[in-house]
Amino acid sequence: MESPCILVCSIDMTTGYCFGCGRTREEIGAWTLYSDDERRQIMASLPARLETVERKPRRETRRTRMARERGLS
Repeated sequence: MESPCILVCSIDMTTGYCFGCGRTREEIGAWTLYSDDERRQIMASLPARLETVERKPRRETRRTRMARERGLS
């Protein structure tokens, strides 16, 4: 099954869209329940949605944080 997920799963609180794929929480949760046509319709709208999402710097990853903390010890 095709999915737009790029494993950047964080929701923009202003638009309600995922920073990574542009879907809403509801769409993400129900993705496997949608028909192929419904998924295609949603996927067609994602580029325009992603244009409205405020891009923020990525949060520090666990690996980066651990490396930083090891350096401080």
